[in-house]
Amino acid sequence: MLLFEISMLLTSACAVLLAGWLWWQGQRQRAMPALAGFAAMMALWCAGHIAIMQGWQTLGMALVLANPLMPMFFLHFAVRFVATGYSDALLARIQRTIPLLYGLTVVLILLSWQFQGGRITHSSHFEAFFAFQGIGWVNLLYTVLLGIAAHGVLAYGWRVHSGNRRRSIEAMFMAGGWGLMLATSFVFLSFGLDWYPWPMLLLPSYLVLLVYGVVRYQLLGINAFANKALLWFVMLVLVMALMALVSASLGQLGMRALAEVPAWQLWLYSVVLLLLASACYQPVARLARGLIYPGVQLTELMLERWRQQLQKSESWSELAHLSEQLLSQQLRMNVGVELPDTPLSTAALKIRCQRGLQDWYYELPGWEDVTPGYRLQGEVFAALLLSSCRILEQSLKLADAERKRLDQEHLVELGALSASIAHELRNPLNIISMAAATTPIETRSHIQQQLKRADRLIADLLSYSGQLSLQCSWLPLRPMLEGLKAQQDWQGVQVELQVSDSLQLYADSYRLQQVMINLVDNAVAFCRNQPESMIQIAASATDQMIEIQVHNNGPAIPAEQRAALFQPFVSKRSGGSGLGLAIVRRIMQAHGGEVEHRDDLGWPVSFVLHFRQPQEPMITTQDTAHE
Repeated sequence: MLLFEISMLLTSACAVLLAGWLWWQGQRQRAMPALAGFAAMMALWCAGHIAIMQGWQTLGMALVLANPLMPMFFLHFAVRFVATGYSDALLARIQRTIPLLYGLTVVLILLSWQFQGGRITHSSHFEAFFAFQGIGWVNLLYTVLLGIAAHGVLAYGWRVHSGNRRRSIEAMFMAGGWGLMLATSFVFLSFGLDWYPWPMLLLPSYLVLLVYGVVRYQLLGINAFANKALLWFVMLVLVMALMALVSASLGQLGMRALAEVPAWQLWLYSVVLLLLASACYQPVARLARGLIYPGVQLTELMLERWRQQLQKSESWSELAHLSEQLLSQQLRMNVGVELPDTPLSTAALKIRCQRGLQDWYYELPGWEDVTPGYRLQGEVFAALLLSSCRILEQSLKLADAERKRLDQEHLVELGALSASIAHELRNPLNIISMAAATTPIETRSHIQQQLKRADRLIADLLSYSGQLSLQCSWLPLRPMLEGLKAQQDWQGVQVELQVSDSLQLYADSYRLQQVMINLVDNAVAFCRNQPESMIQIAASATDQMIEIQVHNNGPAIPAEQRAALFQPFVSKRSGGSGLGLAIVRRIMQAHGGEVEHRDDLGWPVSFVLHFRQPQEPMITTQDTAHE
């Protein structure tokens, strides 16, 4: 009798805890509150049996006769569970009858209370136990019919669903069969059978298995809970079996009640229990993991190996590629990983790590229908990947800061050196210029030309290495380009402007002219000897961006030169300083914009300038003029 009460108390306590947890999960899954109601009614039903044995017979019979609410809640849950992701006329009709069935259930319970649907009996095993009588048999029959209806709904759901939802329904059927076997012992005394209800001692397992079968494929959190629950349940069974064995052995030795056992024997008994628990812990833990997460082989050594390999990555693409390899190899299926600055994956299973406002977070698209074992491995790997993303982000920031610091130091040193060289060079150049004044005209012209070239080289060096101080204002773009066109020596190259008269650009006027002159000079140098040589300058505006395109039909830039195109001192044209495009990039970066080379805009060579603009004044692209 004591063992029966302990089993009922344990079942009731577990049911209360599960009901609270399921009610909390109901905020995200609408079927869970009904299952929480089922767990709460089981707690009350078990409490009713305890109340009867403790002498509170009226309260106990009332709680036991409220039994129909248990399958009623389960029917409600089954309808909602099956209707999630699938809906048809049959399910809609059943859902409309749920309130009516709740009302009918409450009426039947009230009638069972009013007309004494149960009585208290005794047997050779119990001093007081519940038995049905009169309308109570209707109560029992109605309970059975509700259970059959709930399983009928599940059978319908098994036919229309697939994947994890179908697996959940299969698990519910197996748990339901187990619960039916346990519940049959409840009515032994009602049929006049003086049998001990041994199966009811295992009722805690029925509740855990049923709820676990429902949610194990839907919520990963319950799998971790069930893993621990199964571990401690098996340990409890082992300890109880050992207690029975030791008690029987003590009885054979003629020992009396536990209170009369000598202290040293109790210590010895405790030591034996502790040793057995310690010896069984790891095997039972492995057994529990094997049952809860079949096929999972996650070890500390494997996790550490993953962590070390992921942290070796030096770029987002390298980290994504390595992650895909490690996880795909572990799961034996294709898994895609999406990180910042990496292309979108086409794999069915993905891990997507993104930078939120506060911290990194991950998503698992496509993992909704995989088994808990695979999802667990995905969750664990995603957590490791998030840690690696944080580390890589910090590493890239530090590397970028260090690069900028070195670049700044380099520019400061280069600026000081350039200023010194410019001062030292211009003095002798001025002397040469004055001395050339007395030379023949042809010689003087040649000298002046080379002096201008030297002065341009010095100016470019100072522009690249010196500090850029911008004085930005709103500039009408077309008039500035018209002035540039009028002053430039085009050397026979045809020029075309496609710029709106109303287009304005927020930039430094002097630096913008410097950019355009460098690009135009570069284009003229390569186009002037080409037949029908032509340069086109076009501009367009979007919401917060102005784009200026400088096209020419000169020879295309070889692919092997494009990577270093904006680096200093890589010029391939005659007479160039090698700093023109590098200066363009520095000025664009100072404006918060960028420059890029393109060969897909219908011209052999195109340089595109991107200027980010403030909101005001309004910029339009109407009335485009062609020249």
